[in-house]
Amino acid sequence: MERATEVHAFRRGRRLAAALAAGLCLLSQQAQAQRAPGPLSADALDKLVPKHPGYLGALAPENLKKPRPKPAFDVTGTWFVDLSQGFNKFMFGPPYPKFKEQAQKDYEEGQKAAAERRPYRDAIGQCFPAGMPMIMTRVWPHAFIQLPTAIYMVSGFTNAFRVIYLDGRSFSDPDTVIHTYNGESIGHWEGKTLVVQTKYIEPENHFIDTGIPISDDFEITERITMLDGGKRMQVEYIMTDPQNWEGEWRNTKQFTRQDYTDIGEVECVLANNSHLPGTELGNSKVGEAGSTEPKR
Repeated sequence: MERATEVHAFRRGRRLAAALAAGLCLLSQQAQAQRAPGPLSADALDKLVPKHPGYLGALAPENLKKPRPKPAFDVTGTWFVDLSQGFNKFMFGPPYPKFKEQAQKDYEEGQKAAAERRPYRDAIGQCFPAGMPMIMTRVWPHAFIQLPTAIYMVSGFTNAFRVIYLDGRSFSDPDTVIHTYNGESIGHWEGKTLVVQTKYIEPENHFIDTGIPISDDFEITERITMLDGGKRMQVEYIMTDPQNWEGEWRNTKQFTRQDYTDIGEVECVLANNSHLPGTELGNSKVGEAGSTEPKR
């Protein structure tokens, strides 16, 4: 356990150092640009733009025009998680994998909190991103736009943004990549199935299901297929995290195409959550269980 804690601290320090270095570099370039006496040169402007090391962006016309095999399907559209079998069915468990000692304690505490109808590890209520894979179990629609080079996803829940790259790129350098709540996702086609691998997911204040944590080693594989002539999308999630559970955590979900809705702008404002029952802030302002009157 001590060794795992040391590794986690080292990796978190490395992530923070990479993010700090990138931020300082950009701030330095912006400061130099603001001090420039006149219009910026083409070279100065070029340095202000963060760039990939040696490959085209997903929206570069040259990349979009490259010849590629025709994809098996197009996920472009608005999708909503299938709740036909009940609200609990679409969560990520049960069945659960065999948890490691600390994760098992976290799970049991989460179950106890749920039985007592109180929040547990209310990171989302504190406006932390839901992140992958929890973002896919929010009761909000998701908009997908599929291009030859990437799939762009925007969730109706806090407008979470995700990109699945399809242009054949490799994963970023683990020593310099900045971890994010939705991670870095790269997809490829296996016949009629789109296989998506995601890693570099930020573990801080990031939980699955009822407060089950993830670590730096957390990775997701999604196997996406279309059903009912493209009216339903099925996603098989295969999740691994050797620090928190043994083997694979598998779960399959379906989403239905929704052609009469759109994604609007949504923000998470912490102060507003004080009025939402089910969040730590909201519950702190209500009386005994079942009461709707705020505390005086």
